[in-house]
Amino acid sequence: MSTLHTPQAGADHAEDTDVVGLLMRQHGDIRNLFDEVEAATGDERRTAWRHLVRLLAVHETAEEEVVHPFARRAIAGGTQVVDDRLAEEKAAKETLADLDDYDTDDPKFMPQLLKLRKDVQEHARAEERYEFTHIRRSTDVTDLAAMAKAVKAAEAMAPTRPHPGVESGAANMALGPVAALMDRTRDAVREAMGKE
Repeated sequence: MSTLHTPQAGADHAEDTDVVGLLMRQHGDIRNLFDEVEAATGDERRTAWRHLVRLLAVHETAEEEVVHPFARRAIAGGTQVVDDRLAEEKAAKETLADLDDYDTDDPKFMPQLLKLRKDVQEHARAEERYEFTHIRRSTDVTDLAAMAKAVKAAEAMAPTRPHPGVESGAANMALGPVAALMDRTRDAVREAMGKE
């Protein structure tokens, strides 16, 4: 029986009306899941790891589809801010892909996990400082709520694992096996944002 304390992404069905608050909560959930993976062993570690990978995937997909496009348009220097975040995401996805080569009980797993945690936490801090704060200042409560709704839609449709080198919706479409899933994610986000 698993002792996980952090629910899988979207499992709480919270009524989030502020995209920044929702993404900040996800950052906290990601930190908690890293703690759980590190503390667990055997099947519990594998389960915690699957939950962490899922949450990372849905979080990054939501940012790529909803947050980054808005930030590019709405905040001063948005293109550079987003490009920097995408480079960080790519580095984290590469470490995550390396972790795919190991079972969670492999002695090489934990050093790679700690590298991933460092990359993810640095990325999250940069998002909070350079992107989220400015998003909240650059829009009104209606747009914050619309983006939160779209992020929740992306959570429901996101892939179960992220792919390095795919930090945009267009690149995600070319992946092959996940292309249909990514199409549905994009469509769900557009529908949630009223952009058929």
